[in-house]
Amino acid sequence: MNLFRLAGDMTHLLSVVVLLLKIRKMKSCAGISLKTQELYAIVFLTRYLDLFVIYRSFYNTIMKLVFIGTSVGIVWYMRYHKVVKQTYSKSEDTFRHYVLVLLCFALALLVHRSFNVIEVSWAFSIYLEAVAILPQLLVLQRSKNIDNLTVNYVFLLGAYRTLYIFNWVYRFFTEGVQVRWIPWISGLVQTALYADFFYYYIKSWKNREQLKLPA
Repeated sequence: MNLFRLAGDMTHLLSVVVLLLKIRKMKSCAGISLKTQELYAIVFLTRYLDLFVIYRSFYNTIMKLVFIGTSVGIVWYMRYHKVVKQTYSKSEDTFRHYVLVLLCFALALLVHRSFNVIEVSWAFSIYLEAVAILPQLLVLQRSKNIDNLTVNYVFLLGAYRTLYIFNWVYRFFTEGVQVRWIPWISGLVQTALYADFFYYYIKSWKNREQLKLPA
């Protein structure tokens, strides 16, 4: 495992820690899109169907379990915790995320590495992860008061994906790894969706202002 891959994994994990810290310590999910969290839960549940079939490493297994557990746990907090659920703003979280699920599933049936349950589910999870942030970005546009933990959570998610692109480039030139079109193109699309957010994040950080995304 190279440095970019490890940094990407740790950044991804840190984003989850930041979000859980916000929810558990502040007892609030204000500014967080439940629909994005539900999409991530679907992503991990479908991507890791091979968890008990194929063993790659202890590290790999632990990371899979962590992301499945935390994604499901976050959705539970936002839907059912008696205090946290009251801070969820349904009026701001209106993106029709089921459309993304249907489109990504249809694409996975058409474009995949092999036509079997595990491979189609894997392709579906890759496509869905690429666009799962869209409901969250919409919520950020509509929220008048965005706290630092929410902003940092989204920034870390974008940073994780960017580091993974560096990881792919590094492996391509140093290990001779072949281009994997499904995750690479999906990863580029996902990173591109963060471009506008990154611009305003850096701008607000330099000016020491609260982040405001254009409507």
